[in-house]
Amino acid sequence: MKKNLIAGLDLGTTKVCAVIAEQSEKGIDILGFGVAPSEGLNRGLVANIAKTAEAIHEAVGIASNRAGIEVKELNVGVAGEHITSLRHRNYVTISNAEKEITEEDLNRLKADVRTIRIPSDRQILHIIPEEFFVDHQGGIENPIGMCGSRLEAVNHVVLASIPAIQNIKKSVERAGFVVKNYILQPIASSVSVLEENEQDLGAVLIDIGGGTTDVAIYHDKSIKHTKVIGVAGNQVTNDIRESLGIVSVEAEKLKKEYGYALEEAIIKEEDIFIKGPGARGTIKIPVTLLTQIISVRMRELFTIIDNELRQTGLKNKIKAGVVLAGGGSLLRGCTELAEEVFGLPARIGVPIELGAGLSNEIESPEFATVAGLIKGVPGATSSTTWTSEDEKKSKGKMKISSLFKKVQEFFDEL
Repeated sequence: MKKNLIAGLDLGTTKVCAVIAEQSEKGIDILGFGVAPSEGLNRGLVANIAKTAEAIHEAVGIASNRAGIEVKELNVGVAGEHITSLRHRNYVTISNAEKEITEEDLNRLKADVRTIRIPSDRQILHIIPEEFFVDHQGGIENPIGMCGSRLEAVNHVVLASIPAIQNIKKSVERAGFVVKNYILQPIASSVSVLEENEQDLGAVLIDIGGGTTDVAIYHDKSIKHTKVIGVAGNQVTNDIRESLGIVSVEAEKLKKEYGYALEEAIIKEEDIFIKGPGARGTIKIPVTLLTQIISVRMRELFTIIDNELRQTGLKNKIKAGVVLAGGGSLLRGCTELAEEVFGLPARIGVPIELGAGLSNEIESPEFATVAGLIKGVPGATSSTTWTSEDEKKSKGKMKISSLFKKVQEFFDEL
C-alpha cells in the first residue's frame, strides 16, 4: 500500500496536467502523469465548467491508470489576472510565563492576518511569512523556541477572486474529485525550479503559459512579489495568425517549429512554406519575418515584467537573474531576449529534486507548475474554504470567546 500520496492538478489554458506522487525519504517519486487538452479555460479562468471537468477527469484518469492508484484529493493550481498580493505587518504578545515562542503563537499571528479588511469578492489564498521579528530584532527565519515579549511578522498575502475559486471548485467536484489545497501557480513553479541560492540572492521566476504569464520574485529566501499577466503564448500565436492570414493550428505549428524570440538567435536564414487557406495556395515567407512578429509580443511581455520590477523597487535586488519556465520558454532565443530586456543573466528552469518513478517525464519547463503543486508552499498558510463569510464567523467567534474569557476572569476574582 502506497503512503504519503500527493496529487497535483495544473489547470492551463491550453492543457490540463495531473500528477500523482509518493513522498519518500529520498524525495518525491512520480507514480503517474497525465495530460489532456484544455478547452474550458481562458487566461487562467474557468470559462466552461463542463469542458473543464471533462479535461480534469481525463488527465487525472490517465495519471491514475499509470500509477495503478486512484486519488480523491488534489492540490489545484490557481492563476488569472484576478490574483493580487499585498504585504502586511502584524504582531502578537507572548504571554506564557517562560516567554517562549511556540507553534500556538505562530498560529495566533496568522489568525490575526485573517482579520484584515479585504474586498468582499476576494478571499485569502496564501499567507506566507517573509520575515519574523522578536522584540524588534529582525532577520529571523523560525522564531519557535526563542524567548521574547513580542512576536512580529511581515507577510506576503495573496488574494484571489471568490467566484474564480468557486468555479474551479465546481469543476473539480464535477469531475469527481475534491480540492485539498489551492496553490498559486507562480509559487508552485518557483518551488519546482528555483534553487535555494537563487531565492537567497534574488531571482525572478517567469512562467510563460498559454493564457497567462506567472511572475514570482524572491529575495533573502522569501517571496517578495507575485503577479499574473494576461500576455502569453496564445497571444503570440494569434499575432502570427493575424499577420500572415492563416488558421490558428498552422500559426501554433509555425511558432513551435520555426519560431525565434530574437532575430540574433536565428541559426539559419531560410524560407518557410505555409499552406494558405482556400484559393491562396502556398505562401513563402522568410524566417526573419516570423521572428519579427514573435519578437514584438515577447519583448512587450518582458518589458511589462521589467516595469513591474522597477515599480516594486525590487529590480536592484535580483542578483541571481531570471529563470524562465512554462511552454512559452521553449521558444528559441527566449533567454537571449530576456537578458537583453532585463539586463540580467537568464536560464531555462526545469523541475528539480524529483526522485524516482516517472520523474523524467516532467523534467521540462512546461511542467514546472504541476511539479511544484506536489511539493506545496513552504511556510504558507492556505485554505480551501476561507471566504469573507468565514471571516465574519471567525470575528464573531473571537468576540464570543473574548466575552466568555472576561466573564470567567470576573468570577475568578470573586
